[in-house]
Amino acid sequence: MKLIESYILRRVSQMFLVALLPVLAIIWTTQVLGRINLVTDSGQSIGSFVQLATLILPTIIPIVLPFAIVIGITQTLAAMNNDSELTVIEAAGATRATIMRPILLLAAGLSVFSFFVDNVIEPKVRVAAREMVAAAYADLLSSVIEEKTFRRIEDGLYIQISERHSGRILKGLFVADSRDPNFDLIYYAREGAVNVEGTALIMHDGEVHRKIPNGNVSIIRFDSYSFDLSDLTQTRGQATLRSGDRSLGFLLNPDPEDSHYKQKPGEYRAELHRRLTEWCFPLLYAMISLLIAGDARSHRDAHLHPMVSALAISFGLRWASFYASNQSEHDVTYVYVAYAVPIVAGAVAAFLLSRNMKLRIPAFLRYRTADIWRGLLARLNGQRGASKGDPA
Repeated sequence: MKLIESYILRRVSQMFLVALLPVLAIIWTTQVLGRINLVTDSGQSIGSFVQLATLILPTIIPIVLPFAIVIGITQTLAAMNNDSELTVIEAAGATRATIMRPILLLAAGLSVFSFFVDNVIEPKVRVAAREMVAAAYADLLSSVIEEKTFRRIEDGLYIQISERHSGRILKGLFVADSRDPNFDLIYYAREGAVNVEGTALIMHDGEVHRKIPNGNVSIIRFDSYSFDLSDLTQTRGQATLRSGDRSLGFLLNPDPEDSHYKQKPGEYRAELHRRLTEWCFPLLYAMISLLIAGDARSHRDAHLHPMVSALAISFGLRWASFYASNQSEHDVTYVYVAYAVPIVAGAVAAFLLSRNMKLRIPAFLRYRTADIWRGLLARLNGQRGASKGDPA
């Protein structure tokens, strides 16, 4: 690789990481905070929460990565154009391929990396995260670990304990069960324990209040009572695998006896074609960015920053692909649309790059957008000046 190509590759890579890491951190934080209930509801340690947060990270990398490469390329090339570096490169006799080659190599590597993450790493971490959450909620003792606090086990079922002793002994039990619409049950017990299998709550020396819809209440005292937990523990202990959790091999040849596949076969079809199309977006977006910002241009032509144009086109293609993939769940015709979006856009971009042509927004639209932008800035500056001139 030539010295100038290494220089361009290094600058684009640095700007790519500068754009990727902060955005990735923000999106990752929002995703992690949405799962904080693993700690609050199931009594898990902070270590379990950190482990779950780590498993979430690979699921958002393929989404953020293509847009980060757009920002890295357009920002780098725009800065090189402003510093007249692109002009000097062209004046020295270098072809456009000198600028394109290192950027396309980087984008191709990122596309391969995106395919690997999307089809190998992400399904595994999704399964691990689901199994971790299921295991955390399977032991109902963890759900009531906090003393003197009502804990919702599921809709209509609440449990509170006064004290928790060693040997799985629970003191001062209160259980409210309103899952059956025909009656409400309230259990009081002086002492109780969950059996070793976790399938039953054994209560001693207590009473149960049974209230029917007309308001009548019957009270039964008991020396020993077994409250069935098997349905709850089995449901919470099993991780239901969805289409996004499956490997590429399973999506290519799904098990016809799989219960979830039999319920939603279209969802698996949509997931398969999504994975086979979206991995190429880093390379496609790099080609679009090169079309917009890959050559020297006069500062008088720069009505819009190249990043704005490149991101607008990239978002449009991403939306079209996302829409087609989702619609293919119900209509097979959209499968062809999902493939046509990157193939047609890539073919057009490759053709224009091979002919050394530029991709420009129509002049009337550029001027109109620039006028709107200048008007907004003038209005904001006018409002700011008026607010400063107001008497205190």
